[in-house]
Amino acid sequence: MAGTITFVGAGPGAPDLITLRGAELLARAGMVIYAGSLVNPKLLNGTPAGCEIYNSASMTLDEVIEKMADADRRGLEVVRLHTGDPSIYGAIREQIDRLKALGVAYDITPGVSSFCAAAAAAEAEYTLPSVSQTLIITRMEGRTPVPPREKLASLAAHGASMALFLSSGLMEETCAALMRGGYAPDTPAAVVYKASWPEQKVLRGVVSTIAAMAAEAGIRNTALILVGGFLGDDYELSKLYDASFSHGFRKGSQ
Repeated sequence: MAGTITFVGAGPGAPDLITLRGAELLARAGMVIYAGSLVNPKLLNGTPAGCEIYNSASMTLDEVIEKMADADRRGLEVVRLHTGDPSIYGAIREQIDRLKALGVAYDITPGVSSFCAAAAAAEAEYTLPSVSQTLIITRMEGRTPVPPREKLASLAAHGASMALFLSSGLMEETCAALMRGGYAPDTPAAVVYKASWPEQKVLRGVVSTIAAMAAEAGIRNTALILVGGFLGDDYELSKLYDASFSHGFRKGSQ
């Protein structure tokens, strides 16, 4: 009997932010391969006795696939536990393609991404009326390149709300690119360290100062950078709850 491989989003950090489905899959897993560099290990407490557990932080793609294929041959249910939501910087496509080639069944269970937890920590809404209706999720180019059309300065020209992953170790370069691309030096910015974890920190400043603030706080990794007017105080009220605005569920007063 073949097993099943399920890619599961672990959520941003707090163990209770995994989805109900994700928790149920962990509770019956025969094998868990988790991204130990970022996934909260407390989630592993929800696995049954005898569950085989492997930390993929030190494994290669070949080694991960070998474990999955072996579990499939033995009929085990496997949870491939990724941080946040697997679709964002999760490197799942390469795993899926290898499983397809081997004829191994798989499924994907989404999770709460850290960009959502970062907004919650900052008490912010990315899509404020009259400020921004667009959220750009991206990263600063480092050892891993980005496509030429997605250079940070080019994306900054839109002036949209932005959430930057994998960039807190390059804060000076990131902020320089943001300002070079079009964000004014006084554009609101925040750094959210380990969103939803007990050690969560939120630093608030502007694009021209936030790098120095992060350096002073010793934040160099496991943090998101948020940039845009949505972090400021000026915006218009939405039409959603405007008494004069009609929509499919309510007739307006005018």
